[in-house]
Amino acid sequence: MTSMTAFVKVVDVGGFAAAARKLDISPSMVTTHVRALEERLGVRLLNRSTRRISLTEVGQAYYERCLQILADVEDAENVAQALQSTPRGTLRLNASVAIPPFLAPAIAEFTSLYPDVSITMAMTDRMVDLVEEGFDLAIRTFATPDSSLIVRRIATYRLLVCGSPEYLAKHGTPQQPSDLVNHNCLLYSYAPKHSEWSFASPEGEQKIAVSGNLHSNSANALRLAAVHGQGLAMLPSFLLADEIKSGRLVPTLIESLRTEHPISAIYPHRHHLSAKVRSFLDLLVAHFRANPAWADPCRSGTVDCGDSPADNVHDLHPPVIRAIAATARVSKKSSPYDSGQRTDRKAGGV
Repeated sequence: MTSMTAFVKVVDVGGFAAAARKLDISPSMVTTHVRALEERLGVRLLNRSTRRISLTEVGQAYYERCLQILADVEDAENVAQALQSTPRGTLRLNASVAIPPFLAPAIAEFTSLYPDVSITMAMTDRMVDLVEEGFDLAIRTFATPDSSLIVRRIATYRLLVCGSPEYLAKHGTPQQPSDLVNHNCLLYSYAPKHSEWSFASPEGEQKIAVSGNLHSNSANALRLAAVHGQGLAMLPSFLLADEIKSGRLVPTLIESLRTEHPISAIYPHRHHLSAKVRSFLDLLVAHFRANPAWADPCRSGTVDCGDSPADNVHDLHPPVIRAIAATARVSKKSSPYDSGQRTDRKAGGV
């Protein structure tokens, strides 16, 4: 391409020395580029004399084609620079299934600000291969094991363990993480260790091995199962806010779930990030900074995630409140999902 440029410039300005001045290189370098073209093509492109140069017949045809090629290259570079400086084109976005309802306001604002951008969004709870599957950006609620990817935190959230009032009335409210061994825990398949839940304790992180009769790769499926009384689910607080406000779910073990987890934007390259990706990332960060209740409705006061049983169930119907408060005071020694324990409960008239 450099040799082609040198050849065209020689023809345009009528000489090697003048072309060298225009290109800011030495005349001998211009000569070298033109000779390299002729040798590679096996033809003479220029007739040279001490006073002037002229195109050969082949040189004339080659010159006209070079003009078109160089113009196309310049157009391509202009398009690339425009895309790099002004958001336009298609933004291919991948997001966790639970995220899109909360991304919607930011996406609407972004497309309003940048009408030349359209968004294609796919939802998966697995971490996709961004390069292989052609995504510009992923928004995830869990860390990626691929250290080659760029990760930018855009917000934080907390996890909550929740159960329905009916479930807690029947099986009791766990008072400490170790009580979970006596409960049916609904497990998220894509969690790094889905059968192990982590909690904070004065001694540091406490990991509890849990089990249950539902494993799912959908956080929404686990949420609905918990609402219907199947068991306890550990899910992001933003996914549970409506159910907690309505009383359909009751949060437990609040004091052991103070750890903040990142909501991250993940993309393959740091350098030469396109304007559409860079602008969308900046807007997301600004959006969530202005709306902190989105990620942590408990801390923001959007929902009541009180720590005592009475606080937890204050929005529930009175009979359920009394049932949960009563069962919360019962110390449980073995799992209600153990067949022997179920027999004992029935025999005792519980």
